[in-house]
Parts: sequence; structure tokens; C-alpha cells
Amino acid sequence: MYNSLLDTFIMVADCGSFTNAAQHLYISSTAVMKQMNALENHLNLPLLKRTPAGIRLTAEGKVIYQDAKFMIDYSKKSIECARAAHLSADTTFCVGTSLLNPAKPFMDLWYRVNKDFPDYKLHLVPFEDEHAGILSEVEKLGKKFDFLIGVCDSKAWLTRCNFLQLGRYKKMVAVSREHRLAGKKRLSIEDLYGETLMMVERGDSSVNDFLRNDLEKHHPQIRIESTPKFYDLSVFNCCAETKNVLLTIECWADVHPGLVTIPVNWDYDIPYGLLYSEHAPEDVHRFVDVVKAQCLKTE
Repeated sequence: MYNSLLDTFIMVADCGSFTNAAQHLYISSTAVMKQMNALENHLNLPLLKRTPAGIRLTAEGKVIYQDAKFMIDYSKKSIECARAAHLSADTTFCVGTSLLNPAKPFMDLWYRVNKDFPDYKLHLVPFEDEHAGILSEVEKLGKKFDFLIGVCDSKAWLTRCNFLQLGRYKKMVAVSREHRLAGKKRLSIEDLYGETLMMVERGDSSVNDFLRNDLEKHHPQIRIESTPKFYDLSVFNCCAETKNVLLTIECWADVHPGLVTIPVNWDYDIPYGLLYSEHAPEDVHRFVDVVKAQCLKTE
């Protein structure tokens, strides 16, 4: 922000003397002189000519004087805008959204509970699903955004945030549109015999680990190929290009236009819900409490 000594400098230039400026500023003329000396030292420029007839501006002082009023006015407006932004931020929920974690389920939830937050607005914050960097995005809950909503059975995610389960998505499979299974409305596990099933590597998701163990023990005719712990678009591209089968979920049916998502005759599903910071502010906790109450009503 601008140097407050500029206020005194403008008054000295307008009054033509330290004494007159001091009277308007309700301080001593000595204090005015000290402030002007401090300003000149700070800028390393001579701003004033001291003459028996009073104070006159140097060439450098005239330049500063011309711009000082603009600087002061601009600074005040900047502070006002910053304060307005601060107040706006206090009544705005920022919601992360990505290809695999879209904000639409949050929007559906919001319109059920927003009457309890009449002064609040929503701001959508896009982020990338890139598997190598997704944990850093989860860690930005409470900083970059207040909420994410999406699938969460990840031990790595759950050690970095709070999670309110809202429901479960069915586990399905996706295949390319040219795949031999693409025309089927529903699959049995036996339909997958002889296929390579892509799924996340073992160790992070209890649901996926249980399904993998089941397939390896009871259906060894299905080859399993591990993907990174967290899907991103490259995994869906790989499925389309290799003609493998991809373990997916019902809400990702439209992620890749070259793939068809098909239900399977099994009872596997995975939780989804609201993710928020472990150190969330009061209004975020209040929102979560309202959502909990709303969910209990609908059960």
C-alpha cells in the first residue's frame, strides 16, 4: 500500500510551509519536518526546496506530487475491494470439480439444503485428476476449495481429509465400442473369462482389494492388470486403445466417449460422498451437519 508520509507531503506542498501544514494536520511543525526528511531518505530523492519564502517542490517533488493523489485514491479503492472480497469469501463455498469428481452431485445436494445458507454462494474450482498429483489436490481442501464430492475408498485420501458418505456407486466394467462385449446389456462374471481386467493396484482400496482377491481365487480365467492407485483419463485411454476391460463405476459412464459401461452380475459397490478438510471452519461443519440431518430424513 502507499506510504502514509505522502499525505503529509501533499499537505506541505499545498500549504507552502511546514508551519501551515502542521496546523492542518494537528501536529507540530518539527514533526512535519521529520516526516519529510524521512520520506526523502526513503525515496533517496530531494522533494522540497527550503527557502526563506517557504517550501517549493523540486522537479522530482513535482512528479511525486502529480501521482501521489492518484496513488492514495487507488490504494484506498484497492483496500475496499480487498475487504469486499474478504466478506464475499466468508459467504462462499468453493467446490472442487474435475472429470472424475464432477460437482453435479454437490449441486444436487446444495439445492436441497441451501435454504439454511441464504447468504452463501457457490464457486466451482476446477482441478486435474492426474494420478500422480491427486493427493496434493486432496490436501488443498480448506485452502483451494471447501468441498470435493466423489468416490472415496482410498486409504491415502482418508488420511488427508474428513469424509461424509452419501451413498454408494455400483462397480461396473467399461470396454471399447468395438469390443466383443460392447453390445451386451449386462454381463456375468463368466463373460469376462479370457479377458484382461484393468483395476487399481492392491493396497489402497478395501473394496477393490476384496474384489481382486475374489477374482483371483474363484475366477482365475480372468487376467488382472494393475493400474496406478488413482484413475485419470490416461487409464480410460489405455482401455480404449488396448481393447482390455476396465473396472469402473456407474457415475463414470460418460467419461470416455469411446467406451461403453456395462453392469455386471456381482454385488460390488463403492462409497461416495462429501470430502472436507480436517481443519474446516465452522460454516463448513455446519453445512455438513445440515447434510447429515437431511440424509437421515430421506432414509
